[in-house]
Amino acid sequence: MKSLELQINPTNSSTKVQHLVDVLANAISQGDFQPGDALPSVNKISNQYNLSRDTVFKAYQELKQRGIVDSTPAKGYHVIGNMNKILLLLDVYSPFKDVLYNSFIKDLPKNYKVDIVFHFYNEHLFETVILDSLGRYNNYVIMNFSNENIHASLRKIDPNKLLLLDLGDFDKENYSYVYQDFGKSVYQCLLSGIEQIKKYKKFYLYMQDESEHPKITTKYFKKFCKDQNIESEVIKSIHCWNVMEGDIYFIIRQNDLVEIVKCCREKRLKIGADIGIIAYNDTPMYEIIENGITVISTDFAAMGAKAAEFVSTKQKMYEMIPTKLMMRGSL
Repeated sequence: MKSLELQINPTNSSTKVQHLVDVLANAISQGDFQPGDALPSVNKISNQYNLSRDTVFKAYQELKQRGIVDSTPAKGYHVIGNMNKILLLLDVYSPFKDVLYNSFIKDLPKNYKVDIVFHFYNEHLFETVILDSLGRYNNYVIMNFSNENIHASLRKIDPNKLLLLDLGDFDKENYSYVYQDFGKSVYQCLLSGIEQIKKYKKFYLYMQDESEHPKITTKYFKKFCKDQNIESEVIKSIHCWNVMEGDIYFIIRQNDLVEIVKCCREKRLKIGADIGIIAYNDTPMYEIIENGITVISTDFAAMGAKAAEFVSTKQKMYEMIPTKLMMRGSL
């Protein structure tokens, strides 16, 4: 057996088991062991790497449950299939990415292993992760670096293995994708809340220059306000002295929502009566703060499930996940 170079925390037996599972699954995925090959015995791994027999046995049982290995009495364990490795490359961490991830892994078969990485809109990091991953994964599920065009490094990946997530309004070429619409759907969501929106005097979209949010949302926000004869403005910063009774704010980033809520408390303005707020992309926190924050959001659980379907079926996919307005107390 090739050297495994295990790095194990001796105080945590469950970590030892999982680490051994990952090392063996990776060796099988890389072709070090082919279907039909015998694996080292429990005793051999136990002695060579100073692991308990129970730890090795549990690791083999986990691989067996995943459908990667099987055992034969008196002959030990052998490989019956390959571990399918998936690269899940997302933009930045947020609570709704947890929802997407948990839905994704829940709907995958047992013999799939997911490596999750965040690129944080760092182009060098994005390119490095892509280039280092080539040939190492069976499928790639990726949130593009840009919301304006396909990043050049993605063209190095076999298009049959690549699924793009959460895209902007641009030519997707022939790539499979699962996306939320940031333009027309936003317009329709605002239209569905028109009665509540018109309670307020002026509608603000808070969109900072450095925001990676697709700019098409700004276009459809302006169109909505023009069509409905609503006084509006797109702003890049908020100052508490500017926050006035009768205003309504459309907030894209979670940190910016915290900022506006603090301003309202400082000025003793009641959210949902004196001030209106609509946030973008739902999180569990939005259900409970300030009597609930109204949101425009897609279904990230559905997005994760669709991504799992692409990986499992290997079929091309061109899906838009519906975006909805979820009415709560802030409007």
